[in-house]
Amino acid sequence: MQRTVHPDQFEGLRRDFPILSRRVHGDKPLTYLDNAATTQKPNQVIDTISDYYRNYNANIHRAVYALAEEATDAYENVRGKVAEFVNIGNKQEIVFVRGTTEAINMVAYSWGRDNVGRDDIIVTTEYEHHSNIVPWQLLAQEKGARLEYIRTDDNGELVLDDLDAHLATGRVKIVTFSMMSNVLGTITDTAEIISRCKDAGVPTLVDGAQAVPHMKVDIANMGCDFFAFSGHKMLGPTGVGVLWVRKEILDSMRPFHGGGDMIREVHKHESTWNDLPYKFEAGTPNIADVIGLGAAIDYLTAIGMENIRKHEIDLTSYALERLSSVPGLIIYGPKDINRRGGVISFNFRSVHPHDVAQIVDDSGVSIRSGHHCAQVLMDKMDVAATSRASFYIYNTRADVDALMESLKTVARIFKT
Repeated sequence: MQRTVHPDQFEGLRRDFPILSRRVHGDKPLTYLDNAATTQKPNQVIDTISDYYRNYNANIHRAVYALAEEATDAYENVRGKVAEFVNIGNKQEIVFVRGTTEAINMVAYSWGRDNVGRDDIIVTTEYEHHSNIVPWQLLAQEKGARLEYIRTDDNGELVLDDLDAHLATGRVKIVTFSMMSNVLGTITDTAEIISRCKDAGVPTLVDGAQAVPHMKVDIANMGCDFFAFSGHKMLGPTGVGVLWVRKEILDSMRPFHGGGDMIREVHKHESTWNDLPYKFEAGTPNIADVIGLGAAIDYLTAIGMENIRKHEIDLTSYALERLSSVPGLIIYGPKDINRRGGVISFNFRSVHPHDVAQIVDDSGVSIRSGHHCAQVLMDKMDVAATSRASFYIYNTRADVDALMESLKTVARIFKT
C-alpha cells in the first residue's frame, strides 16, 4: 500500500537508516550526499538479509528440504517484485546479475558477438558511465566495428541530430544510453531516442542505474530491447542488479557464464541449456542480496516513486538556488529542474575538486570528487574532475544547508 509522504515527513525516514546517526571526525554529524555512487540501507533491508542467514540459509533450486524451499520461494518472489516495480509482463525476461556493469557486459558478449560485425556501428553518448562505454569498445575492437557518440551540448543535453546522422548510415546495430546522467543529472529523452531507433529498426539498451531509484519507470511501455539497473543505488545491497531483455532476443543469446543451474543436460562434449532466465544465472546466485533487493523494492513502493521524485525536485531546486550564491562556483547540467535528477556537479574556478571534498568532509559532509567514471564527458567539459552532491529520500534541506556552510569554508580558505 503506497503512502503519501509530505516533504517534511521525509526527515522521519532517516530513523530507518542506522548509519545516518553516526558522527564522524569526532563529533560531526554525518551528512551523506554521495547517493549517485551508492545509497544507504534501511533497517528493513538489513534485517531481511540477516533473517535469511539466521533462519533459512540454503542453496536454491536444487533441494526439496524445508530451508531450501523457503530460500527458493523468497528468491523467486523478488523476480515478481521487480516485474511489478518496473512493469515487466514476463518474469522469464528478468535476469539477476551483479549490477548494471555486469548486465551491459552480458549484452555486449552474449548478444553483441553474434550481431555486430566489421564496419558496423555501435552508438552511445558522451555522458555515459564507463560501464556503458568500455564493454562496447572491447566489442568494437574485437569485431572491427566502430563506436560512435551522441554529443552533449553546453546545457548538458544530448544533440539528437547526431543520432539521426548515425542511423542514416544504415550500419547501426545498437544504440545504448543512460536514462539519467550520473554527472550532469540530465534526464534523457528516452522516449524520443527509442522512437527514432524503432523507426530505423535498431535495438536499444537503456542504462537505468541512475533513473530507477528516483522516478517511476515503465519498461513495458518504454519500447526498449534491453534494460539494466543496480540494487545498491536504490537502498538495496551491493552485488545485485537486474537485466531485462525482450524474450525473443534473450532466447537467442548465447550463455554468458557456464556452470551449475544454467544447464539442462551435460555430456562429455556438449551441453544443453536451462529454460529462461536460468540459462543466464550460472552457479550459486547472490541469494541473500536478491532477497534484500526485494525488501528495498517494498520500502520504495510504500513511499511511492512519484513522491520520491517530487521530494528530489524540491531538494534539488533548493540546492541549486543556494549554491548559485557561492562565489566562484560553476554548476553543470540542465537549468530546467524538470530535465534533471537529484545530482549536482560543480567546480570552484580555482580549487581542485579533491581539495573541496576533503575540506567538506572535515565538516562531516560526504560528497564525491573525481571523474565519476565518466572521463569522456570530463574531456568534453574540458575538466579533469568535478565535485558532486547527490540526493536521496533521507536527505533534507538541512543537508543542503550543511553543504553550503562547508562550501563557504572552501571559499574562505581559497579566497574565491
